[in-house]
Parts: sequence; structure tokens; C-alpha cells
Amino acid sequence: MRAAARPDLAAIWRRTWALAQEHGQDPSEVLAVERLSHLSGVEPGRVPRVVAGTAVEAPLERRVHQRFLRLRATRRDKHGREWPLAAIADEFDAPGASLGPLNAGTGLPRMGHAAGVQRFFGVHAGFLLADSKSAVERALALSATTAPDGRDDLERLSYLTGMTPQAIRLTLDGRPPRLPLKEQVHLRFEHLRRTRVREDGQPHSLAAIARSFDASGQSLTRLARGEGLPNLAAAAGIQRFYGVEGGFLLADDTEALSSALALIEGELESAVRDRQNPMLAVLRAHDVRSIVTRAGRLSPQGWKSLADHLDDLLAREGQLGVPGTKGGAPTEGAAAEGETP
Repeated sequence: MRAAARPDLAAIWRRTWALAQEHGQDPSEVLAVERLSHLSGVEPGRVPRVVAGTAVEAPLERRVHQRFLRLRATRRDKHGREWPLAAIADEFDAPGASLGPLNAGTGLPRMGHAAGVQRFFGVHAGFLLADSKSAVERALALSATTAPDGRDDLERLSYLTGMTPQAIRLTLDGRPPRLPLKEQVHLRFEHLRRTRVREDGQPHSLAAIARSFDASGQSLTRLARGEGLPNLAAAAGIQRFYGVEGGFLLADDTEALSSALALIEGELESAVRDRQNPMLAVLRAHDVRSIVTRAGRLSPQGWKSLADHLDDLLAREGQLGVPGTKGGAPTEGAAAEGETP
């Protein structure tokens, strides 16, 4: 999903609030700013602005630096102290000094180091990279969903995760394959190019992908050949270009699958709500809210003209004379769909 097409966070917030109430939970606790901040890495003071769509996104280097500092501040050792850089770097067999620029905010870590930091603190693979909207969107989803049961179509899961169906089955069985990070990132990148193609059915060129983050196509050549890892800026740009979440390239198989199942679970819950209230499906499919908002400014005469125009449109589409309807609405006494008259 392209960034511009992401769901409205304020709408997700309202749906999550309602879901919490339905499940007997306190919405103010489920959606507590500190909790969302802990899940997303977005500073507590920025969360309301991100949800409202008024927050200005920080540059990648600053964002990664702030997320790293937040990890150290909120995930402490058993004595309540911040983890030393050396202990964190030991996770990926590197010296603590290699995290100095990240800690000071003077540079981005290598991709392998970023993966190691996230693994050390047990956060999702896009924690450091995700833009604020993606991070809060994920936190809201985590607040609204429960653990999935894993019974979903393998091909769809493959599309969402970049994993092969065989790897998905092994992961569901508790035996996830372990690939070197370089091979995993290469395979996920090739999966994106193969499954998210141009309108003419051809893969996006390396040059087109790289232009989206002001780089040259040559900078992605080694990644396309499986010979090296992109830097964090390039990884973020690739994921933004294809509209996938910030951890798509970095997530291990278990995490990638978990995210896909959570997404599917949310869609299923939405479909259930649509079946329970068909009007919600109509509103979503046809952007009726926007129409009603504008129509609300009409005079009584304007409303009559609008109703007449709708009748004309229905007549042209052969819908005006459908039994049980008048101008597209159920008539009084008409049997509801699926009911016996």
C-alpha cells in the first residue's frame, strides 16, 4: 500500500476505541499515549499529532537516532539501567564503538547493525525505520487484535511477507528457516519487484526505484545481484516506493508472518462488521460520508433536486424498478435480503 493510500489513523483510532468497548476493555488504557509510544517508538507528545495528521516527519537519520534512544530509555536491564552500547553490539558481534554515531545522532548504522539492535530489544523489524504514521498505525493494530490462529491462504501470505509458501508452512509448524540477512534482503527485494509491477506488467527498473529516494539505479545493482546489503536510507526508500511496512526487508520469517496474519485478521474483523451492518460496506465502498457531508449544506429544494437526480441515475442503470426498492432504498415492508417473505 502506497504511503498516500494508507488508512486514516483517526478513523482507525475510533474503530479501535469501539472495539475495546465491545471487548469490555477500557479504551483509554488500550489507546494510552504512553502505550502507543512504547509500541511504536514515536515520542508520546507526537502521537496525537501523528494520529491527527498534523505531525511533520523527521529526517530518517534523526528519526532512527530518536528511536534508538527511546529503546535504551524504555527497555532497561534488570537493575533498571540503560544497556551499555557494548552489550547491545555484542548481539551482532560488533564493538560498542560501532554504535557511537547512532547513539550520538551523527550517522546511520549499517543494515546488519540495525537488525541486531532491533533483535536485541525484541522490537519489530521496522522499529527504527518506520515513518511515524506507519509506526502508530502498527501500534493501533496491535492494540486492537488478538493472536491469530494461522489458518490462511499460503499464496496470499507469501505475497504479504515475501516468504515462499514452503517457508511459511515451516514457520507455522514452529521450524522457521534461518537465512543469512544478505540473502533474506535480496529475496525480499526480488519478491517486491516480481509481485508489485508496473501497469504494463513489467518490473519497476532499478533506476525508477532509486530515483524515488534521490539515488542512482547503480546503487541498487549489488542488492539486485544478491551481492550486498543496501544502506538504511536505501532500504527505507525501497519499502516506501513499494508501500510496504518499514520492516519488510529486515523482518525474520516468524515476524513477517505474524504481521501478515494480524493484517488479515483485521480485514476479517472488518468484513464481519460489514456483514452485520451492510450499510457500513456501502459507506466504505462508495465514500458516502463525503457525499453526505457535502449534501448537508443543501437547502430543502436542493435535497429534492438531489433525490430526483438519483432517481434519474437509477432509472438509467435499470435499478429504479427493482422489487423492494424506491430510489435505491428498501421500501417499507420489503423483505430483507436473505429473509423469507
